[in-house]
Amino acid sequence: MLLDSNKPDEINSARVCVDAHHHLWEYDESQYDWISREMPELRRDFLPADLKLRMEEAGVDGAVTVQARQTIGETEWLLKLAAQHSFLYGVVGWAPIAEDSFPALLERFSDAPKLLGLRHIVQAEPAGFLDAPAFNRGIDRLQTCGLIYDILIFQHQLEEAIRFVDRHPNQQFVVDHAAKPRIAAREIEPWAANLRELAKRPNVVCKVSGLVTEGDWKFWSTETLAPYLDTCLEAFGADRLMAGSDWPVCLLATDYKRWWNFLREYFAALSDSERQSLFAETCCRTYKIQGKAI
Repeated sequence: MLLDSNKPDEINSARVCVDAHHHLWEYDESQYDWISREMPELRRDFLPADLKLRMEEAGVDGAVTVQARQTIGETEWLLKLAAQHSFLYGVVGWAPIAEDSFPALLERFSDAPKLLGLRHIVQAEPAGFLDAPAFNRGIDRLQTCGLIYDILIFQHQLEEAIRFVDRHPNQQFVVDHAAKPRIAAREIEPWAANLRELAKRPNVVCKVSGLVTEGDWKFWSTETLAPYLDTCLEAFGADRLMAGSDWPVCLLATDYKRWWNFLREYFAALSDSERQSLFAETCCRTYKIQGKAI
């Protein structure tokens, strides 16, 4: 079922499920050097037809595609795929936010209706990256054109992210993968305290995605993930959480359908409206999908 942009109440009344975070790629070892030989599941192409099949099996209606490489070429490629496939609701791409060329690139992408936001792989950057003046000037420009910024960090970067968000109170932010807590080590603090502090900023929402691969790939369970999922729900509430698969990266620990079944079972005790927020409405509202991409 696709959402109709002329029916703004549809995501409230229908049982829609939107995957807020997945990736696509044509695999090239030189371009994806983070995919080690210990990750054979990921060393192949992952394209829209493959995703569509997985979505149909799992009862997922649409998806937001997120960059995996920091190139303009990839952003353009993802936008082309999204234009060709209606179930790809939009793209969180990459652009050189800190560079002088950024304003011209924003102008160039201004006619790309399925560009929903931008992301930088900050988790791979040295301490202080989010404090850099040039990057913050770029975020100021992002705000003027209504694009979302996805924050991809490890848990130890949360204090830096809080300072960053505080500089931009009018910019909408999305925290990817709940800032990657150290689930495999069974550590909850200081991640939980810092996530709660970040959640006090009303311009921040959080993705319940990517957690399964932060734990033990072979032996993760409801018990191991529960403290982290509960913290996310306590900090943000269902109306500021969005569910995502992180497919195909999730394949290191689980298949697509199993992950969605797990999330549905875990959050089954929430009210109908809370579940609809978590599984569709927060994503659609935050990324402005109704008026921009569907």
